[in-house]
Amino acid sequence: MLPGMTTQPISWIQSLFTATSAVTVTGLVVVDTGTVFTTLGLTVIALLIQIGGLGLMTFAVVTLIALGGKISFIQQSAIKEAFNQTDLSTLVSTAKSVLIFAFVIELVGFIILSMFWLQTKTWSEALFHAFFYTISAFNNAGFALNEDSLSSYVGSPTINLTITGLFIIGGLGFSVWIELLKKRKWQGLSVYSKVMILGTVVVNVIAVVLFYIIEEDNPNTLGSLDGVSAFWATWFQAVTPRTAGFNTLAISELENASTFLMLLLMFVGGGSMSTASGIKLVTFIVLILSAYSYLKRDPSPTLCGRAISSETRNKALALTLISTGVSWVAIFLLLITEDAPFLDVAFEAISALGTVGLSRGLTGDLSNIGELIIIILMYMGRLGPLTLAYFLASPRNVRVLYPNGTLTIG
Repeated sequence: MLPGMTTQPISWIQSLFTATSAVTVTGLVVVDTGTVFTTLGLTVIALLIQIGGLGLMTFAVVTLIALGGKISFIQQSAIKEAFNQTDLSTLVSTAKSVLIFAFVIELVGFIILSMFWLQTKTWSEALFHAFFYTISAFNNAGFALNEDSLSSYVGSPTINLTITGLFIIGGLGFSVWIELLKKRKWQGLSVYSKVMILGTVVVNVIAVVLFYIIEEDNPNTLGSLDGVSAFWATWFQAVTPRTAGFNTLAISELENASTFLMLLLMFVGGGSMSTASGIKLVTFIVLILSAYSYLKRDPSPTLCGRAISSETRNKALALTLISTGVSWVAIFLLLITEDAPFLDVAFEAISALGTVGLSRGLTGDLSNIGELIIIILMYMGRLGPLTLAYFLASPRNVRVLYPNGTLTIG
């Protein structure tokens, strides 16, 4: 809202929405980012995306150490949970590794995109485009400088490979990459890293195949493109719902089956301790294996030769149930406040909770109440519904054990 940030006046709610979308690395916008905000305003948005993507905890740890401060035991416990670490002695090194890894990857992306845009833009424009899109892509934010996102580059191999490479690397999770760099052998990786890598490959391949089959004959999407452009559009649009938020095809023109597929991908999301959100891929896999194990009457489901603990299964179930409940409540409220089709409302809500940023065109037409609902969803999606549930629920010591009761299920 400061002078020099925008080219035209915006309201406080629009400013709050934009700031929330940036710091939660969502990418939903109520005003056209590229035309409404000045270079200074866009820089503020980029910095919010960077802080939100890498995590406030990461910057807090590194800053505290740099200033010579000490981390208390309670703070160490909070940081350990945020970084998904079990060893307190590695917290500081993990935070530093996250920053170094992120900046190295972003530097590579910045150089590639700069060289690409220098072919058609001035030095200042090319460098700023590369700077903004690198941060937006790596942090899975989906903010774009053009109103049609990246649709004008639908057939560009450089843009398609660089942007998807950045957000896939960011969405895989810092812990996975740090472990890969340290171990450098598949056998030495943890179960989590193996599952994330294999799961990401499988999900992306399935999404690409299904998306192409569904959209091949759609004249408003793949049907109007040549073979090469159709291939790149298929690849880009199939992998971007995993919380990236960019698009090279008009989302509102997709077939309903493709939209449903995107809803599922947005709900699942990426990896833990990553720039992505959603319930997380490993959570989804644990749920599937738990259900399959129950059907086989196997009391202990396994994954990569390791048993999945009951605590992990319960946590996955709680997270999914809370996320589903929040989604239903938000969709219900938006259907009351907004005059829009059900599919558009559902897509908007899931996109906000998964901090994806894709939209079927509803974002710019939201009422003030609708914008506030989406703001809350974006915050919940980035912090994690389970985190908020932990915060709101009061733990209690169980002093009385009751006999098991028999309940009819299903």
